[in-house]
Amino acid sequence: MKTAIIALFLAALASPALASGSHAGGHGEAMAVGEPGKKAQATQTIRVSMKETDDGKMIFTPNTFKVRKGQTVVFSIKNAGELDHEFVLDQEDKIMEHKAVMEKFPEMEHDDPNAIRLAAGKSGEIIWKFTNDGTFKIACLVPGHYDAGMHGDVTVAKK
Repeated sequence: MKTAIIALFLAALASPALASGSHAGGHGEAMAVGEPGKKAQATQTIRVSMKETDDGKMIFTPNTFKVRKGQTVVFSIKNAGELDHEFVLDQEDKIMEHKAVMEKFPEMEHDDPNAIRLAAGKSGEIIWKFTNDGTFKIACLVPGHYDAGMHGDVTVAKK
């Protein structure tokens, strides 16, 4: 069974739509959203919690962020919920591609500098340098979570 899942995963990665994929060792080209940063260069720490609400929604708090081009930010992320959640930072089209793959392969594990998956009660961080201006997305791509409201925007202003 594991061999079949691995074969399907590898076939999905070979798809042209996923040529810049984020599951097989990271992005081969520069990411529009930026690059991994160095903690010593961070000028801001943004604390983010991830959780489910009593009415069935799943949320990031806060879910919108404003940063400057060239800025390095530490996202200090806590899963305050009862389920596993992810924090993925990327362009909207890449988020939607990733979401589609996650729906097909929900147990997929990630090793990307722009993403973290946390079990209930756990914390972690992403250190990110925003190299381009524009609007980018954050999302939880565990199947069903994005659709339950777990996404937001990062606006990167020119210096």
